[in-house]
Amino acid sequence: MLTNPPTIDRISPTRRPDEKAIGYQQWSDLLFVHWRVPAEMIAPLLPPRLTLDTWEDDAWVGLVPFYMSSVRPWWAPAVPGISNFCETNLRTYVHLEGQDPGVWFFSLEAARSLAVRIARRFWNLPYFKATMSLNRDGNQIRYRSQRLWPEPAQAETDIEARIGDGITTPLDEEGRVAEGTLEFFLAERYLLYSIDRAGQLYRGQVHHSPYPLRQAEVLRLEESLFAAAGMTPTEDYCHALFSDGVAVDIFPLRPC
Repeated sequence: MLTNPPTIDRISPTRRPDEKAIGYQQWSDLLFVHWRVPAEMIAPLLPPRLTLDTWEDDAWVGLVPFYMSSVRPWWAPAVPGISNFCETNLRTYVHLEGQDPGVWFFSLEAARSLAVRIARRFWNLPYFKATMSLNRDGNQIRYRSQRLWPEPAQAETDIEARIGDGITTPLDEEGRVAEGTLEFFLAERYLLYSIDRAGQLYRGQVHHSPYPLRQAEVLRLEESLFAAAGMTPTEDYCHALFSDGVAVDIFPLRPC
């Protein structure tokens, strides 16, 4: 099925779960670059039970580079040299049988080997070790990465962008971009899905304050993550946003 049910509850996932967080992170300097892609191209890449979450009948694929810091479990402090690193993910948007709109990752690059191993082993996420850099000079920012392992290697990104002013999209009473806008659909995602080798589907959840979103202009973009994931966009990227960042609480992965 490629079309969304008449109503999907998109607000409940934005609320903090009524349980203890298992970890904490800070996400900074996030660039959201999106492509509009025919749903028929992406749907075969999803596992059973997940359905594409579409906007105006099209799938959207996002390339999101950012900086992760202060990564720690609830019971320990952050460790300098281990807890801070660059990350880039390639993702699309899904729902589970008409509920729980979230994110499906095609790949995630990270600059810390330990983070890659933990995420692959305990979260069933397709992480890859990469050499990465993020350089920001005022409102100019550049992200670069080169995948190292595991295969398939030879996947890289080189993105340069200019950060603009705050967006003019309507906000709700909590300061979040309003539900029903494209910006809400693309950015306000608090659930993720993964699948283990036995085919068991899992759902994870994060919580953070609403993203402070800004306009962004992509000045240069070279990437081969799409090809490594088995996709070939028929059009160039069409939408970009930037956020200075949020503090994030991480909650347990659950089978679904």
